[in-house]
Amino acid sequence: MGQVKVFGLKEVLNSRKKLVSSVIHSCMVDALAFPEEKKFQRFFLMDEEDFFFSNDRSEDYMIIEISMFEGRSVATKKKLIRLLYERLTSKCKVRKEDIELTIFETPKHHWGIRGLPGDELSLNYNVDL
Repeated sequence: MGQVKVFGLKEVLNSRKKLVSSVIHSCMVDALAFPEEKKFQRFFLMDEEDFFFSNDRSEDYMIIEISMFEGRSVATKKKLIRLLYERLTSKCKVRKEDIELTIFETPKHHWGIRGLPGDELSLNYNVDL
């Protein structure tokens, strides 16, 4: 399981959120072997007065938070991070300095999905990569 939150300036991110969404999902599919139909994302379009960041970032600055089941190897998570930087910079034309990523991992039993604790779910994909 994985859920993605993307934070950015409303006037910048809103116009490109479909592209950003597609790029992020392609990385999740390729790095984590997610099924194509498993896309869970939320975009937080921030007003300027609510989104503070360093002067060395541009208006393209975005924060991406990924919550997922624990179990993936360090190499798999690094692959995801590298793919995100590679594809967001090339396809969305965002500088790497304007992208910050955090992966949050929690045990399956900390999730509730389809009325069950996550560790009781039958998944159609592997988490131990």
